[in-house]
Amino acid sequence: MKVLVIGSGGREHALVWKLRQSPRVTKIYCAPGNGGIADDAECLPVDVKSVDSLVELTNRLQPDLTVVGPELPLQLGIVDEFQRRGWRIFGPTSAAAQLESSKSFAKEFMQRHRIPTAHYAICDSMEEVRSALGHFSAPVVVKADGLAAGKGVVICATKEDAAEAAAEMLSGKMVGEAGARVVLEECLKGDELSFLVISDGERVAPLVAAQDHKRVGDGDTGPNTGGMGAYSTPAIMDNAMRDWLVQHVARPVVAGMKAEGAEYKGILYCGLMMTAKGPMVLEFNCRLGDPETQPILMRLESDLVEALEASIDGRVSDGDFKWSPDATVCVVMASGGYPGGYEVGKKITGIAEAEQVDGVKVFHAGTSKLDGDYYTAGGRVLGVTARAADLKTALERAYAAAGKINFEGAHYRRDIAARALKK
Repeated sequence: MKVLVIGSGGREHALVWKLRQSPRVTKIYCAPGNGGIADDAECLPVDVKSVDSLVELTNRLQPDLTVVGPELPLQLGIVDEFQRRGWRIFGPTSAAAQLESSKSFAKEFMQRHRIPTAHYAICDSMEEVRSALGHFSAPVVVKADGLAAGKGVVICATKEDAAEAAAEMLSGKMVGEAGARVVLEECLKGDELSFLVISDGERVAPLVAAQDHKRVGDGDTGPNTGGMGAYSTPAIMDNAMRDWLVQHVARPVVAGMKAEGAEYKGILYCGLMMTAKGPMVLEFNCRLGDPETQPILMRLESDLVEALEASIDGRVSDGDFKWSPDATVCVVMASGGYPGGYEVGKKITGIAEAEQVDGVKVFHAGTSKLDGDYYTAGGRVLGVTARAADLKTALERAYAAAGKINFEGAHYRRDIAARALKK
């Protein structure tokens, strides 16, 4: 079968890498892809912001299955359009993807369906922000309502800081149109966890859990990013907690969406805070996370194509996935200045040497390739991902591999999974 993967990041490289392992797959396309994905798939230019452009490309390629990586095409209704044409595509419709594309929709949905989440207020003006802040104690979290590539969340130490962040969002200076409405939230304390399930509109099957590291600096310092690294181990979540989350979060979401006329098929990513009072939902994503996809798929031992088709065909079951008990770690190498302004076009060396480290795969996130050499082409450049029987060894392998890679301005966190290692 022919498979088309839409997207250009590390998540899409991991998808291409895993889909290639299916004995059923004979050809993989990726649109638009990147320098590293081009080694594993046929990359084709496309404007992922244009459903018409994606339709035109797919009509030409006639793939047997299309897999959507990033969130924007889902919001724009690519699944709706493909389904209308009778094309097989994995992911939720635009109505279902509101769980990610609108923070205010997600918060009100959780309140309607009694899904545990933080106290919040939805504001369309600074007058509403100032009034709502009276009901919060510091610190306060300010979130852009729309899609902001992981950068629309500011944790504010004081109410004054929260008002300032909200003003910047509402003005359009921080994240453009995504900040035209803001959500204020109480700041929850605990460990963040990424819990993902696959759904066919009725049933759900959980994937292994992972933990992302969103802040740019060691010790969770500096601004939020799209994610600076992630890890996955069997110890992250026991079976009892997994079953509780399926019962009290994932199933109520899928049932609630169906009841509201927006059947949810695809990946449901539940971003959680594991608080002293129990798990609370921070956000939903309607697709695989990046960089969590890299360590999660490295632990997957069953055929990914089979699981994706089960979602499309309405036959998801707990037997769709077989997982390795190994630990996996992804360390993101970023361009100098990221998540702020950065330069591109810096030559990258050492990738081949890094992949000679046992258990390591380097996934490309923001790269281009010219005359056999790789160059930086984005903020997050590479996801150096390692697998081993235990977390300590996986970390050692990932950092040994990252140490072999060089490009001007390269930086990465040195403490991915450090807290887990201490525990």
